[in-house]
Amino acid sequence: MIRIEGLAAFVAVVESGSISEAARRLRLSKSVVSERLAELEKALGGTLLRRTTRKLTLTDDGMAFLDRARRIMHEIDDARADMTERRQTLVGPVRIAAPVSFGRMHLGPALYPFLALHPGLELTLDMDDRRVDPLGGGYDAIIRNGPIADSRLVAWILATSRRRLVASPDYLRRQGTPRALADLDDHRGILYTNRGIADWRFQTPEGAVTVRPRPALVVNNGDMMRDAAIAGLGIALLPTFIAGPAIRAGQLAEIDIGHQPEAEFIHMAHPEGRNPSAKLRAIAEHLRTSFGAPPYWEPETP
Repeated sequence: MIRIEGLAAFVAVVESGSISEAARRLRLSKSVVSERLAELEKALGGTLLRRTTRKLTLTDDGMAFLDRARRIMHEIDDARADMTERRQTLVGPVRIAAPVSFGRMHLGPALYPFLALHPGLELTLDMDDRRVDPLGGGYDAIIRNGPIADSRLVAWILATSRRRLVASPDYLRRQGTPRALADLDDHRGILYTNRGIADWRFQTPEGAVTVRPRPALVVNNGDMMRDAAIAGLGIALLPTFIAGPAIRAGQLAEIDIGHQPEAEFIHMAHPEGRNPSAKLRAIAEHLRTSFGAPPYWEPETP
């Protein structure tokens, strides 16, 4: 007989990449996870995972069974969510991936009081600036600053997100302040790895214009981009939720070139085809309320 515990162990091992990490995620011992995998393989009459001393890999049977196992686990989660929604309680696990800087500065402070009000929730928050795969990673949702181009996802807007060109006052004294798009060609840029060198897109009456500055630093973390700009290495195009405190402190100055970067939003996205649980809807609504419209991190208009 196929047991739910075995399906959960199998999915957790595949998504986490090891039995030890799956055991940590499931809050079980490694021996229990191994036993549940063995029971599942016995019930199915085939081998799902090929085990070596270095890694675990899916067999052909395992690859064929994985999607079904995930669907079954999702159906169970949805059924449990429906029951808790009927009782108007929020309980059980939720896995969300979010970018590091936004998570540390804004997402965490918004979620802590919410989690305190709902002690039955078991939130796993994976902080990573990489563009993670929500389906392959087993996430209920991802939070992302910028466009969601994955057709497998349904995106909800949590807040507007403005980006601004910034540099240190010392850098602008040394190198001059650009006043037009063409002036940016004479400056070096601090660029975000995950967006690529064509990230600097500005709205003009003639349409979107892309500027490709000479890189001074290319890095995959917004905090480091901000710190590099404060250190005077070049100009950075940063969201105000990262740059705002440094602008208010006088460490960074906004640069007005007469054109604005393309408008963006902070999204929560969940896999298409799955009804979002009451837990996920409640988290999204709480975050919208906490961030505000316009969001609290935006500089006040004079």
